[in-house]
Amino acid sequence: MNARLSGMPPQRLASSLPPRRARVSLTPLINVVFLLMIFFMLAGRIAATDPFPVEPPRSAAAGQIDSKETVVLLGADGTLALDGQVMDEDAFAAAVADRVKADGASAFRFKADGKAEATRVVAIMETLREAGVEKLRLLTLPAAR
Repeated sequence: MNARLSGMPPQRLASSLPPRRARVSLTPLINVVFLLMIFFMLAGRIAATDPFPVEPPRSAAAGQIDSKETVVLLGADGTLALDGQVMDEDAFAAAVADRVKADGASAFRFKADGKAEATRVVAIMETLREAGVEKLRLLTLPAAR
């Protein structure tokens, strides 16, 4: 009897073609990687690096840091920097005086290397005082416990 007449669907013979494999898409994985990258870029803390390595001395006291204060760096070899710009002592004194006059910036942070000469540290502090700096914070590392 004919399959069309009996109302039954025609039977198909097994195909000689191999079955189609499911395609794996890497798009969701790439999306997740990019989302994680964006998250860590936004959540990460961006801070300016020092122009030369400075290892501050250790201290038992801890204090608050105000990021608006101007930063003065003194390296172990006597190198000076003001807010990341390396300069000699004469240019440093002029730049500090200009900053105090122009911005009214009277609060500074002083980050001196622990191996810097104490007389050099005191001389820089005197230069800052003479330029009109009223408040100076000496930055140190917390003492190891």
